[in-house]
Amino acid sequence: MHIAIIAGGPSAERGISEKSAQLLLEHLDASKYTWRLISVDTGGWFDQESGEQMDLNDFSLTVKGNKESFDFAFLMIHGTPAEDGKMQGYLEMQKIPHSTCDTLSASLTFNKQKCKDYLKAYNIPLAPSILLKKKEPWDIDLILSLGLPVFIKPNSNGSSYGVSKVKNREEIKTAIDAAYKFDDELIVEAFLAGREFGCGVVREGKTIHALPITEIIPQAEFFTYEAKYEGASTEITPAELSQELTEKCQNLSKELYQILSCKGVVRFDYILKNDTFYLLEANTIPGMSAQSIVPQQARAYGWSIRKLLDVIIEDALAYAT
Repeated sequence: MHIAIIAGGPSAERGISEKSAQLLLEHLDASKYTWRLISVDTGGWFDQESGEQMDLNDFSLTVKGNKESFDFAFLMIHGTPAEDGKMQGYLEMQKIPHSTCDTLSASLTFNKQKCKDYLKAYNIPLAPSILLKKKEPWDIDLILSLGLPVFIKPNSNGSSYGVSKVKNREEIKTAIDAAYKFDDELIVEAFLAGREFGCGVVREGKTIHALPITEIIPQAEFFTYEAKYEGASTEITPAELSQELTEKCQNLSKELYQILSCKGVVRFDYILKNDTFYLLEANTIPGMSAQSIVPQQARAYGWSIRKLLDVIIEDALAYAT
């Protein structure tokens, strides 16, 4: 099977994507797969080894006169245009199986407020929040009604880019301006004092696996970019939770995986407050770098990274339409 590992992208999360792709290069089973690392930028999609540009009319690559077609796409772009579903739509039109959620699920989960609004019907515990739009005035009294502190963050972005924890009203405008550098919509979310956890979920055949839970203890006040990718946090896997709370988190994660029609590996992040897990967000293309949470969880589950990648690929092929 010939795989296109698609990484890079124009978003602020490009560097993280490249680190995640490197883990795939190190752990894919060479006895089963061949692959090309395809780097996406605003000028096109390019094979990293040869420098040749992909032909997006048929998702092919020609190197030294030889045309290569691909059987599978492993998406490792964090943020747009993959985590928001755009790239999935293209691949689905080309009938290329891929490693992630479909277009609808990806676009829904990438839009934090839309996802929260959708999940309210399922009684999923969520922090109160409001949506701000760049071209519309915002009401400071409405923001303050959530109580302080609040988090102000881009509605459709990841890796904690543009996120601020606001403790007093004088900081609100600065935080809004900072977040608008990354998105035209913002989410203002009530602060929940509690412990932070992440749980990865992946499907293998008819079995949905909830991986061991990770507790995230950032050195800063919240899970910043530095905490996620530069070691500025303590991550405990498996988390030190009672059996009852462990099962509660894992069962909720498996329920969310099904409600949101997820595919591939997805990480759900929570705040635990008063024995209730409040969903923060669903990450449909979670980080897969050496420092990332999902690889930690797979190893704690007794799986090698190679096994995890095999499961993702085989499940995607089984459910390809």
